[in-house]
Amino acid sequence: MDIIERVRQCTVCRGNLPFEPRPVIQGLPTAKILIAGQAPSLSVQKTGIPFNDASGRRLREWLGVTEAQFYNPTLFAIVPMAFCYPGKGKSGDLPPPKICAQTWRAPLLAAFDQIELTVLIGQYAQSYHLADFVSVSQAVTDWKAGLPGQIALPHPSPRNQLWVRKRPWFEAEVLPALRARVHDVLGDLE
Repeated sequence: MDIIERVRQCTVCRGNLPFEPRPVIQGLPTAKILIAGQAPSLSVQKTGIPFNDASGRRLREWLGVTEAQFYNPTLFAIVPMAFCYPGKGKSGDLPPPKICAQTWRAPLLAAFDQIELTVLIGQYAQSYHLADFVSVSQAVTDWKAGLPGQIALPHPSPRNQLWVRKRPWFEAEVLPALRARVHDVLGDLE
């Protein structure tokens, strides 16, 4: 059984989550782009489809890809910091349980050996992957430093619209560069 199937069958958080474990992950070892997110939303938990929510629609727009391209496991590996919905907190979803990354992250990342671009979404993925992580704002401000291999983004949640509006350079500079890099990695997407 390969590592992705082992993750899909994981129950390490059973009893510590609001629902039975239903790990959500996508990818094949040949994937070219890694989406390193936080944890599934409630709607993703219910459907089992990663980024099957408003955040996913916005992320696909930011990347400049279609739904079919995004859900093609030979193109995109979607590997969040936690694989099951962590529950609701005071100001949004709870943080991803650390046990997921501690148990699965290193062997999963080793399995995806053809990744050319890693998209780091939100503070939990950024703090794991960036040695000098201070804040999401700082990581996104320093977006050029990671390219061509990685780029930090704020979470595409509708809750972050104010963050994006206050930083017009994000849509003017970062997103065109992100789309160009995605198209460079994936080649002709038409």
